[in-house]
Amino acid sequence: MKALAVGELKTHFSQVLDEVRHGKKVGILYGRAKKPVAMIVPYHEEKKTERRIGILDGKVTIEFRDDFAMTAEELCSL
Repeated sequence: MKALAVGELKTHFSQVLDEVRHGKKVGILYGRAKKPVAMIVPYHEEKKTERRIGILDGKVTIEFRDDFAMTAEELCSL
């Protein structure tokens, strides 16, 4: 992993982005002590999977006590 101070990062930003596009990680150092504060990493798109509706259908039972004072409409509007 490569690490650059903020000033160097500003000077070579386009080159740094090119390296990140090719899979490298770049750390960002800040202050006189050059403490690591952040990291630039390659972006990976997440594959969106189709969500299943009713996955717990038939597996879960919901019961309300007789003294439950909230109506179904009130519960849904929360």
